[in-house]
Amino acid sequence: MVTAREGWEGWDDYAPFYDWENARTFGRRDIAFWCQCVSGERGPVLELGSGTGRLTLPAGRTGVGIVGIDRSAAMLEHARRRATRVPRRGRPAFVRGDIRALPFKRACFGAVLAPYGLLQSLLDDRDLDRALAEAARVVRRGGLLAIDLVPELATWAEHGPRECLRGSRHGVAVTLIESVRQDRRRQLTIFDELFIERRGQRERKRKFSLTFRTRPMTDMRTRLEHTGFEVQSVCGDYDGGSWDERAEVWLILARRVTNVRARKASVRAPQRGRAEGGRLRVEGASASLAGVSAEAGTPRAARK
Repeated sequence: MVTAREGWEGWDDYAPFYDWENARTFGRRDIAFWCQCVSGERGPVLELGSGTGRLTLPAGRTGVGIVGIDRSAAMLEHARRRATRVPRRGRPAFVRGDIRALPFKRACFGAVLAPYGLLQSLLDDRDLDRALAEAARVVRRGGLLAIDLVPELATWAEHGPRECLRGSRHGVAVTLIESVRQDRRRQLTIFDELFIERRGQRERKRKFSLTFRTRPMTDMRTRLEHTGFEVQSVCGDYDGGSWDERAEVWLILARRVTNVRARKASVRAPQRGRAEGGRLRVEGASASLAGVSAEAGTPRAARK
């Protein structure tokens, strides 16, 4: 398979299986950590790469207003469907957009979350710097930026196709065949996925790749400081354990402290506010999100 040119490639195909696979692997072991993070913050909160709402929905139950943004329309379709089961007053909002060009006004969030390796889907320095600069732009002075990195991706041994998971989803038998590639020069880890669904004699295959890029902790801290954040703590697990390079997860909690402007990218950034075909959609938003709106020149967030 060809390595993805953009880290968002493959996620629309993954959407039907994301919750199914995570329930059998990662589960909910980070949920309590993120809920604790947002419960002490002055909202609203923005979650980058919110996907199917795995974190957004439980975080919203803490009482803070929360917006989830994701580029994958298929992921957001699952999230919005799940959100209909939440009372409107506490319902998160979901926006389709690019985390490198957030369609929100300056300083309109009290916290920004980048959970579960989200920033590792940015495959070069320019895109990573853009995303951090955008987080700095939309979070208030003193606001929180919380990042979760998955360092083990860079250490996975390469292997060819082999069965990794087997089970059922909505009465359909599902098998995951996976292979792993490492591009050491570009610091990329590529998972080639083949999901096979079987119902009786019928079989359906979905084949795609997911690509991630892992940067050292020292590099991440330097980039955050250059963007105007001060790193307050680094943890090695979801219970607040101490960090070292062998830690299971790398959790970075930083605060926005200055008006430092991020370096301008040498190439043109994606156009801000181009969400859902040029119209910013915030569906089912609770009243606590009424003040969140798009950049000047972009329609104010519509309500369903």
